[in-house]
Amino acid sequence: MTDRLIWITLLVKLGVVASVASILARVVTFRRLFFAERRTPRQTLGLLAFFLVPLTLGVWLRFWVSNFLAADISFETVILLGLLLGPSWAMLGGVVLALPAVYHHEFLALPFNVALGVAAGILGRFVEPEEVWSFTPFIDLSLYRWVRRNLRQPRIDRQILLMFLISVMEMLRDWAAHVYPGRLFALLASQTWVQVFVWLSAPINVGIALKVWSTLRLEMKLEEQKRLLLEARLDALQRQINPHFLFNTLNSIASLVRMQPEMARQMTVKLANILRALLKDHDTYVPLRDELRFTDDYLDIEVVRFGAEKLRVEKEIDPRTLNVLVPSILLQPLIENSIKHGLEPRLNGGTVTLRSRLEGDRVLIEVADDGVGMGNRPASALRRAGAGIGMKNVQERLEVLYGNQARFEVVSNPGRGTLVSIELPANLPGEP
Repeated sequence: MTDRLIWITLLVKLGVVASVASILARVVTFRRLFFAERRTPRQTLGLLAFFLVPLTLGVWLRFWVSNFLAADISFETVILLGLLLGPSWAMLGGVVLALPAVYHHEFLALPFNVALGVAAGILGRFVEPEEVWSFTPFIDLSLYRWVRRNLRQPRIDRQILLMFLISVMEMLRDWAAHVYPGRLFALLASQTWVQVFVWLSAPINVGIALKVWSTLRLEMKLEEQKRLLLEARLDALQRQINPHFLFNTLNSIASLVRMQPEMARQMTVKLANILRALLKDHDTYVPLRDELRFTDDYLDIEVVRFGAEKLRVEKEIDPRTLNVLVPSILLQPLIENSIKHGLEPRLNGGTVTLRSRLEGDRVLIEVADDGVGMGNRPASALRRAGAGIGMKNVQERLEVLYGNQARFEVVSNPGRGTLVSIELPANLPGEP
C-alpha cells in the first residue's frame, strides 16, 4: 500500500465518518433510542442495528471495491460503541463487524474487535459521560488546554487520556497487522511520519462522530427546555385565570344569597359544574363544542345575576367548527370582559354574540358586544392598559401555543361596543 493511497484513505475516511454520523442523526428513531436515558435490551439491539447494518456493508465494500479502504470504519465504530453503550454491546458489535473480514481470511479481526470493545467499554466507564461528549477532534486545541491546565495544577486529564488510548489501540492494530500480514486490516505506511498521522487519525474520526451527535444532543436539550418553559408558562397562566374567574363568580352568587336564594342555589349548581371542569385534568386543547358547553354554564350564571331582560346571548356557530381544537378556557375570559366592561356600565344592558366560521384551513372565532366600548386601542395596548387580566391572559396563551400562526384583534367603538376576533389553524382531533 503506497503512502499516497494512505493519505487519500485518511482524508476520505474523515468524510465517511462525518457523513454516517450526520445521516444517523437525521433519523428520528435513531435519535429517540440513542439519547434515551434508559433503554431496554431490545431497544439497545435496535440502536445497535443502526450502526451495524450500514457499517458492516462498509467492511464488505472494502473487499468488493478496489482501493476503497475508507469504507471500513469498524475500528472507530467499536470504540464508539464501547464508550457510549458499554463493553458487552461493543463486543457484540465488534463480532458482527468482523464477520466479513473473517470470511476473507482476516482471522485476527474477530479477537481484535472483541478486545477493542472490552477496552473501549472499560475506558467509557472510567471517563465521565460529559467528558466523552465533549471530546474534541481538534487535537491541537486539546493539547493546548492540557498544557495550560497542567502548568497551573498537574492532574490526570481524561480527555487527553482518551485521545492517547485510542491512538495506542490503533498502534496495536498496526503492529498486529505488520506481524501477521493478511490476518488483520490496517493502514501500514512506509514512512514513520505518515504512520504517525494514521495513529492520530483514529481519535480524530471518533471525535468527529461525537461532535456531530453532541451538537444534536445540545439542540434536543434546548428544545426540551423550551418545551418545559412553555408548559410552565401555560400552567402559570391557567392558574392565574382560575382564581380570577372563581372570585368574580362568587361575587355574583353573594349578591343574590339574601334577596333571591333560589337563584343563588341555581347559580351554585352551575358553579359546581364549572369547578368540576376546571379541577379535572384537561388537555391544553379541547373541541370548540366542549368550550361552548363550558361557557354556557358561565353565561347562565351571568344571565341570572343581570336578568334575562338586561343580558341577552346570541350564537352564530358554524356546525363545521364544533370539532375544531381550541385552547381550553378561551372564550370565558372574553365573554366576562364583554359583560363587565361593555354591558355592565349600561343601564339597559345589552347583547353578547358568539360567532364561529371556517375560512379555508383556519377558524375564525368572534366575541362581540353592543356595550359602551373601550376606545380604539390595538390589541398590543392591552398589555399596558388592557381590559383586565382575562383578555391579556388569552392573548399570552395564544402567543405561547401558536406563535405567529394565531391572530388576535380587538376593535372597539365608544358607545357602540367591542369585537374581539381570534383566528387559529383549524386543527381537528388526531391532527398534529
